[in-house]
Amino acid sequence: MPKAELHLHIEGTLEPGLAFALAERNGVQLPYATEEDLRRAYSFADLQSFLNLYYALMAVLRTEDDFADLADAYLARAKEQGVRHAEIFFDPQAHTARGVPIGTVIGGLARALDRAQENYGISTRLIMCFLRDESAESARATFEAARPYLDRITAVGLDSAEVGHPPSKFREVYALARAAGLKCVAHAGEEGPPAYVWEALDVLGVDRIDHGVRSMEDEALVARLVADQVPLTVCPLSNVRLRVIDDLADHPLPAMLDAGLLVTVNSDDPAYFGGYADDNFTAVRDALGLDEAALRTLARNSFRAAFLDEATRAAYLKELDAY
Repeated sequence: MPKAELHLHIEGTLEPGLAFALAERNGVQLPYATEEDLRRAYSFADLQSFLNLYYALMAVLRTEDDFADLADAYLARAKEQGVRHAEIFFDPQAHTARGVPIGTVIGGLARALDRAQENYGISTRLIMCFLRDESAESARATFEAARPYLDRITAVGLDSAEVGHPPSKFREVYALARAAGLKCVAHAGEEGPPAYVWEALDVLGVDRIDHGVRSMEDEALVARLVADQVPLTVCPLSNVRLRVIDDLADHPLPAMLDAGLLVTVNSDDPAYFGGYADDNFTAVRDALGLDEAALRTLARNSFRAAFLDEATRAAYLKELDAY
């Protein structure tokens, strides 16, 4: 089924095979003997245990070619999963902290994204995320370093360890992004409380909430999200792998749909969480008993929530209706 993917961390698409290939290319010694040893490490107790491995593996990403190869590998898989439009997060601070210039990161990703329509039939957008467990000053410095490349960036986002790092911490840099004409999104309500979702809306002025599953704990927040049709980019397999939800059969996705929320399904960090976009669709269909109409609603929502011009959005919705 044609769909858009709106919550996808490009660093989270680093499959073990590519990690070992890039490690060899760049002379990086991984602390795992084989790809299978590495894959066995993909067992997480919570968000932080995932992030520890996630950041460690980024050591293999050094050059423009590395970032181009990473993005190209994702796009090839995304095409097989029915993705027609992808809005891709990247974490510049995780790379600049290792001495990789932000221009190298953006230049490499842009090379792959510029070929995405021709090679894979996928339109793309790039979203620059700030690491919320770093300082607000670091976020602002990152934004200023990215100014020469803002023509390549559609939006800013906020990710990494959520608890203890409320959205309001980043009020200033989001104001700068809005002033520069960028869209705004933020992770909120994954491990953090519904109050973080309110802050993302009212303090940061976001256009979308990434995750947002804990919004269901606050009736007034649900009413606000429904009334304003604020999109939520939910990642079901991620929620289970990071113990946000114990069992996929207990996921609130059906209740979110029934409440009238503009909810979408995405893969988050698919190399680590066991599935790409359509794998998530299949998983919620099977675990939650979602029928074809519900799956079509999720796919339709993904195009409605995407940062697309209206003509392109209409074309994708027409393609979905014909499927």
